[in-house]
Amino acid sequence: MLSTIHSVSINGLQATRVLIEVNLEKLNAQRDPFFVMVGLPDNAVKESRTRVRTALQNSGYHIRDRYDVAVNFAPADVKKEGSGFDLPLAIGQLCAAADEKPAFKTVAKEIGRYVFLGELGLNGELRPVRGVLLAAILARKMGYEGIFVPADNAREAAVVDTLKVYGAQHLGEVIEHLTGVKAIAPTVINTREVFYAAQNDFPFDFSEVKGQENVKRAFEIAAAGGHNIILIGSPGCGKSMMAKRMPSILPPLTLHESLETTQIHSIAGKLKQQDTLIAIRPFQSPHHTISDVALIGGGTNLQPGEISLAHNGVLFLDEFPEFSKKVLETLRQPLEDRQITISRAKYTATLATLPTPHAAVPAPRVWYSAIEAV
Repeated sequence: MLSTIHSVSINGLQATRVLIEVNLEKLNAQRDPFFVMVGLPDNAVKESRTRVRTALQNSGYHIRDRYDVAVNFAPADVKKEGSGFDLPLAIGQLCAAADEKPAFKTVAKEIGRYVFLGELGLNGELRPVRGVLLAAILARKMGYEGIFVPADNAREAAVVDTLKVYGAQHLGEVIEHLTGVKAIAPTVINTREVFYAAQNDFPFDFSEVKGQENVKRAFEIAAAGGHNIILIGSPGCGKSMMAKRMPSILPPLTLHESLETTQIHSIAGKLKQQDTLIAIRPFQSPHHTISDVALIGGGTNLQPGEISLAHNGVLFLDEFPEFSKKVLETLRQPLEDRQITISRAKYTATLATLPTPHAAVPAPRVWYSAIEAV
């Protein structure tokens, strides 16, 4: 029997709907059953075969008959990366085995209203994955009724209104909800209330700085005009200490900017568990041994770099002369073009766009560098 489950693939900063077609064919011959995946799955997706089978068995939903399993990820020309396809693969196999699992005959007809995303442990536990916010935004845009995600990602996805977000701790909870045994209560948060309540929760506050009146004035001008600033002084005079407090005097994030920033950090896997929105401007301070790829983004599997993670906030390059020339040259194009464009053999991506500073309108994206006196 054939079943189709809906999920989302995250490639760079883009989310793509993925249809996972699972076909089970009962094995009559005396040979080992095969399990084949097509549609450009990466190694993490291929390894889900073991996780899914063991998770189903340990959750009490093992498919006892011998089947040949064929899985197709559509569209077939988009690479599928990550462990987030474990949950939809498990649900897909149960729906495809509806002859053996009669409770899933009705589920298979209604499953198209939902999106599934999550990694499975061998005991059936659902573990958090990256890019859930983008997946939830895409699900709402495409008209889905709800999305099933790990409980640790539920608040992140619940930022998207008019979409039912079901956060589950275990595969069994998802199955019980779908079969009508025990419903999962949708996760609901007041996005604006949570956002505005956290806007003044700064780890470092500029008001804590005593003295340094001239330097503070320079910081205020840079913050108001969206200017770069270079700090020169002897070690221990307070350059890094003041730079860390810069986000507290920048204009507050708007809700739109917060969503932009949260999406980037979600893709990079930098959001803490149970986080909803990033409400204060980010502060990124990479070590001077950082590579150019880690700074600007890219890699075999496209990932945002430190520049993108500092979007809407502060990029602080401490010990500036210690950075390699190649790394510093990568800053030229983002500063000139106001955007970060990465071109590789397999992809071309724009990771973050910077606004052109305007004297009358403070530009919140600020770049900083500090130099220790030699």
